Amino acid sequence: MSSSCRRPEHMAPPEVFYNEEEAKKYSQNSRIIEIQSQMSERAVELLSLPEDQPCFLLDVGCGSGLSGDHLTEEGHHWVGVDISPAMLEVALEREVEGGLVLADMGEGVPFRPGTFDGCISISALQWLCNADKKSHSPPKRLYAFFSSLYSCLTRGARAVFQMYPENSEQLELITGQAMRAGFTGGVVVDYPNSTKAKKFFLCLFAGVSGVLPKGLGSEMVERGVSSQAQFTAQRSRFKHMKGRSVKKSKDWIVEKKERRRRQGREVRADTKYTGRHRKPRF
Repeated sequence: MSSSCRRPEHMAPPEVFYNEEEAKKYSQNSRIIEIQSQMSERAVELLSLPEDQPCFLLDVGCGSGLSGDHLTEEGHHWVGVDISPAMLEVALEREVEGGLVLADMGEGVPFRPGTFDGCISISALQWLCNADKKSHSPPKRLYAFFSSLYSCLTRGARAVFQMYPENSEQLELITGQAMRAGFTGGVVVDYPNSTKAKKFFLCLFAGVSGVLPKGLGSEMVERGVSSQAQFTAQRSRFKHMKGRSVKKSKDWIVEKKERRRRQGREVRADTKYTGRHRKPRF
């Protein structure tokens, strides 16, 4: 199976994909629990919360409450939002200590202004880049989410999203809408030279710009710490693309080949030359 086929957001909408069977994995699979815990720990570290002071945090895409468990262990209070009833049911069965809200983050998060001291989200943000219904526009849903999140955070608070961007264009789409909603900040990449350990964290500042932490294992990938205008260097190039890759680019070619493989067609194997522009022969 190709790597593209393994991406859950390509299989079904989140409320469908995370059914009862899938939800149980998140309370019974020791590897999933360990990975979720590690990413939650890193996200909280990037929040740079005050020491020895409990905070009120929002967990977006909280699922079965594994990331919330870490927040509780750290002494914080939290509310989790998720679109999957099955995942929230598992969280209730596990008797997590946070509040739980069934909601579609693409329609905005339903909280009063200045409610939360920070926000974390593990493996959820990239779902907003898919249009699961005819009425869905990824840029509009991302903006609805980020603008409502900006409102419900206290000024100076941070929001940290661990995510799996599919390509650079998708990352531009996400960061562009976050900037439009008022956030500053950037992307922190942990272990960028490792295939398995590499992790992307979008670290956003609400109201007050801060200095991004360095990614583990390397220097960080910096995007606009000093001003919003520098948040994303090529945003104008992609603002009308709605998440699609640039035609004839390597990402575009790879995506096209993946679609054909899923349709059962014969496609040449990917190599280091895939998408590379060849010099003209004379």
